[in-house]
Amino acid sequence: MKRKSMVTPQKIVGTILFISLALSVVYAFVHFLQAPDTAPEGMPHAKVRSDYLLMLTQCILGLAVMLLPSLINHRWSVPIPRKIYIAYYAFLFCAIFLGEVFNFYYVIPHWDIILHAFSGAMLSALGFIMVDLLNSNQRVSVELSPFFESVFAFCFALSLGAIWEIYEFAGDMILGLNMQKAYLANGTALVGKAALFDTMEDMIVDAFAAAIVAFAGYKANKQKAAKERKEHDESQKAC
Repeated sequence: MKRKSMVTPQKIVGTILFISLALSVVYAFVHFLQAPDTAPEGMPHAKVRSDYLLMLTQCILGLAVMLLPSLINHRWSVPIPRKIYIAYYAFLFCAIFLGEVFNFYYVIPHWDIILHAFSGAMLSALGFIMVDLLNSNQRVSVELSPFFESVFAFCFALSLGAIWEIYEFAGDMILGLNMQKAYLANGTALVGKAALFDTMEDMIVDAFAAAIVAFAGYKANKQKAAKERKEHDESQKAC
């Protein structure tokens, strides 16, 4: 008799994300074929072909990257906690499905800031998980202190945040998209510092959120290390 697979919150959230992005790919592709190249006169906020191309690109990317945790787990046997899975799927849902498809970036104030704060904190926590795996791996002779664990977690989160900004810049330059929000919803082009504001704000928020988690992780790991040293000393005295 075959054993039934458990329905976990992780699978439920992942299924919802996959269906949402798959349907959005179809929706964006159909409207991309039908949309005009420029907004009709008197309708500056109407979506044009480049808007649907951005939506299509983001949804396809979302379908691809949602598989990353499973691939990492399968390839390197990295035990990613269920909470990180759910947080990762929830981030993709909010960033791509709600942000791009439902236009939350323009509808909800500071939506981009909220997502970058969330991703910075999540990636910093993932950095701690990776360090813990290295510290517990007997084949690796290096063991990082709580301070350097927090430094790695912070740099890990900030590095991936920078890679994301490079991806957005490349998409805007090559495909003529508006991922860096250099254009307003009505198509007005920003210039000077205003054009750089979105990118720099994203990176600053990433750094701030990652620093908070890195500091919290440092305090927790320092207390854990002190407790382990105390238990070790007590066991030595007992012997």
